[in-house]
Amino acid sequence: MSRTRVKICGVMSVEDALTAARLGADAVGMVFYSKAKRCITHDRAREILAALPPFVTPVGLFVDEPPQSVLDSTAELNLRHVQLHGDESPDDVAELRGLRIIKAVRMNRDSISAELGKWRSMIAKLKLTNLTGLLLETGGVAQGGSGIANDWPLIRELQSRGEFNGLPNLIVAGGLTPETVGAVVRDIRPWAVDVSSGVESEFGKKSPEKLQAFIRAALSLQA
Repeated sequence: MSRTRVKICGVMSVEDALTAARLGADAVGMVFYSKAKRCITHDRAREILAALPPFVTPVGLFVDEPPQSVLDSTAELNLRHVQLHGDESPDDVAELRGLRIIKAVRMNRDSISAELGKWRSMIAKLKLTNLTGLLLETGGVAQGGSGIANDWPLIRELQSRGEFNGLPNLIVAGGLTPETVGAVVRDIRPWAVDVSSGVESEFGKKSPEKLQAFIRAALSLQA
């Protein structure tokens, strides 16, 4: 089994970004959606980007932002990795070919198979080689950081039916905590796990103790 990567999202300060990096996070996420509680300014993002050490990937999260606006923001910040967390289409991803894209999809039992099928066919049709990750988010949640657990049995069911075949690397999110992430990694074996509120000591503030416990638990089953 390859090592599961860890992304710490909703990072709002240089201190939290550096703590996550020091404790072994592979990526840190910064939210640029004005309606999200953990949204940060470009000025704060520049501070975080300037402080990050090598080999820790910064990821900008956008929600239903016009592709040109995403391109403008990422060019301004010299940011290469983007997470699209709304209802963005395959055509939107195609317009962002210069960026590495993670696309969030909602785990709604009634629609997830059709959603995955749509992305599978459009990846081939539009040659979306820039779509490098598919993030499975809790159904019915508009943005991340809600703390609501995902439907892990449904994800395993879809895996057993081969419904993720032909899709990018799987990233899982939704209510993950230091206490639950180990079982999710063991049962689903995702490429990466993504956490925000599950490692906070209070709103918008990451807990060093929870970060350390989360990362250790996520990596505990690795060869």
